[in-house]
Amino acid sequence: MSENRVIYLPLGGAGEIGMNAYVYGYGKPGKERLILVDLGVTFPDMDGSPGVDLILPDISWLEARKGDLEAVFVTHAHEDHVGAVAHYYDRLGAPVYARAFTANIARRKMAEHGHPEKAVRTASAWPETITAGPFTVGFVPISHSIPESSGLVIDTPKGRLVHTGDFKIDTSPGVGEPFDHAMWEDIAKDGVLALMCDSTNVFSRHEGRSESTVGPEIEKLVASAKGMVAATTFASNVARVKTLAEAGERAGRSVCLMGRAMRRMVEAAVETGVLKDFPSTVSPEDAKNVPRENLMLIVTGSQGERRAASAQLANGKYQGIKMKEGDLFLFSSKTIPGNERGVIRIINQFSEMGVDVVDDDSGLYHVSGHANRPDLEAMHEIIRPQIVVPMHGEHRHLREHVKICKPKPMKGVLAVNGTMIDLTAATPTVVEYVETGRTYLDGSVKVGALDGVVRDRIRMALNGHVSVNVILDDDAELLGDPWCEIKGLAEVGQSRAPLVDVLEEDLSQFLGRAGSKVRANDEKLEEELRRVTRHSANAEIGKKPEVTVIISRMS
Repeated sequence: MSENRVIYLPLGGAGEIGMNAYVYGYGKPGKERLILVDLGVTFPDMDGSPGVDLILPDISWLEARKGDLEAVFVTHAHEDHVGAVAHYYDRLGAPVYARAFTANIARRKMAEHGHPEKAVRTASAWPETITAGPFTVGFVPISHSIPESSGLVIDTPKGRLVHTGDFKIDTSPGVGEPFDHAMWEDIAKDGVLALMCDSTNVFSRHEGRSESTVGPEIEKLVASAKGMVAATTFASNVARVKTLAEAGERAGRSVCLMGRAMRRMVEAAVETGVLKDFPSTVSPEDAKNVPRENLMLIVTGSQGERRAASAQLANGKYQGIKMKEGDLFLFSSKTIPGNERGVIRIINQFSEMGVDVVDDDSGLYHVSGHANRPDLEAMHEIIRPQIVVPMHGEHRHLREHVKICKPKPMKGVLAVNGTMIDLTAATPTVVEYVETGRTYLDGSVKVGALDGVVRDRIRMALNGHVSVNVILDDDAELLGDPWCEIKGLAEVGQSRAPLVDVLEEDLSQFLGRAGSKVRANDEKLEEELRRVTRHSANAEIGKKPEVTVIISRMS
């Protein structure tokens, strides 16, 4: 009979940055009891997922085995780790564990979706632990760019696992717990089977900087400003939000938080006791009455999001407040790859207003929340695992992380989404490939990435659309002329005649030539009308549009 084993299976977050979802299992092959670590989202873009609201991991494999799922453990409150918990609660039904700040955010999400808030249970920090079937799990404080981030210690009958979550080695993070070397060394002292480790900054070879280093620089910048100051950062980076607010306060400015996410994060941090002594703020309504040189806005939208406060200010005004020539706008953040276009658009809009924009090219006003290569290697040395499994990174990050393990007495294993690893085999072994993918939240419904909805939307965006209407009688004779409507296409083509007229003429000629067998067969007629329309449009405007054919038969 097969022996019990420990498996690791990423369903999201391995081979990409975002949409984290990691399954651990213990038991006989195919009958393992399971836990899930994190359940996050990633965000759409107009190129690959136009109109989509959110992108979620495909949890079909896990849903089919939800009877084996003991619990969900959420390491921290960033959207790429907690954002899908409420979307999938009804499909998984397992209890959710998180520390107080993360639990506060998760409960708000559950309430918004009509799920019971009590399904989210507040966990205490290590050395307290939670038993979930054959697993014993502890939340170990670790420094990151959001309060109460935790690595997980996952004890199994076959050995200890350490899941770092997102982390950096920062002994003075401002808000939240500092990295505790002694605690992590104590966790590892009796041996660790496997370390699942953040890989985001594996290519950054310089030592990571502490959050405490940005405060003095931001204070100097704000103190030197003449007009109104606005600053944006990740709303979840509560330590940075506090640093910005304190800089404004010390410069004698009233501080105003703008954007729903910013207010929600600060409220959650205050409610859970994470954030203390936050400077007093004024409402956007009261801010309108504060002299510009005495006002500082802290706003959402550091990634160029079109509906966030930064973009609204760049478009003209937000909640009655306008930026003007001589004002200062600070990006106290890093632009995530893929978001450059939106950020540059905002910078240029501010520039046209005469607003001075300061970004982090200088490295003075932002530090990453992820471990650079020296910190990753330090974590390897502290934990000294038998196996290192890189996670939270694109394929190139994971591969590079495996490479740095080669000269060390630990085995690096490359496991992208869908790769099930047996961590208890003599050599860590791929035992199964699970189909993974993406699920789109499109409006209020979830659609599969392969369902064709987004594919058709992209095709229409690229090629335009023509609807063709034809009416026939019972004898398959044409009643009147066919007519067309076009969307997203040039109205006049090579012949200098309206495109609609050209298409309708070509369709009329085809129908005049078509035999009765073709006209009597809806499927064949639709196929031919689509072919003629695409051919004619291509000749006129060099485009083969998407075509919808509507055939009506009158008795």
